[in-house]
Parts: sequence; structure tokens; C-alpha cells
Amino acid sequence: MKEYILENVEQMRAWARDFAKKLTAPCVVALHGDLGMGKSEIARTVIQTLRGADTVVPSPTFTIVQSYDGISHFDLYRIEDASELTEIGLAHAMENDITLIEWPEIARELLPENTIHVHIIQHADGRKITIK
Repeated sequence: MKEYILENVEQMRAWARDFAKKLTAPCVVALHGDLGMGKSEIARTVIQTLRGADTVVPSPTFTIVQSYDGISHFDLYRIEDASELTEIGLAHAMENDITLIEWPEIARELLPENTIHVHIIQHADGRKITIK
């Protein structure tokens, strides 16, 4: 387990850039945290680090999944039943891609053992990130 205290968005982006460089497919990154903690910012920075800074990365809140040539970005916030995860291609992505999952709790039974869990919480000095 590793912990990081990030005081601002720039530090979060720098951390995410370094983190991205360590990822190779297939791998699953589960991003945990309340609304506004920075899950989407981390995902966006990872994608732009690996696919180019000019890559447009909208939040997949309404589309549920966005794909970027070997990177899949899922937002499971609106998924109400785990059976929907098959329909949106989560299993296929986890077997083949770097898979970033926001709001992964509904998929917990499907996540591989080696999933990287990134927990983001509010901290007196900014955000605290814990990697498990």
C-alpha cells in the first residue's frame, strides 16, 4: 500500500502522469472516491499521457464507456445492475486493455485479483491517494 498527499490539481496530474507510465495492458485500475475527488482528472491524465496530450477525453458519465486504442475508460455511476456490465463490454476490456473504472463498486465481483485500487479522499492539505 502506498499513500500520496497531493496539494492541488497540478500535483494530481503529475502523479497521474507518473502512474500512467507504469501501466501496461491488460490491467485494471479501480478509481474510488466521492464526487469531485478527482477520479475523472486522474483518468483523463492517464489517457492523455499514454495517447497524447491533445487527446480529447470527455467524461463517460452518460456514454458509460469511452475507448482510446487499448485504453477503456468506464464510469459505472449510472449502472444499476451488475448484469449490465457484460453488455457494455467490461469483461472484454479487462482482459485486453488498460481499463480505468470510476465507481467500480458494482463490478467488485468481476474485478481481477490484481486490480489496482486507487482511493481518493479529502485531506487537510488537498487530496490523499492510497494505492492498494
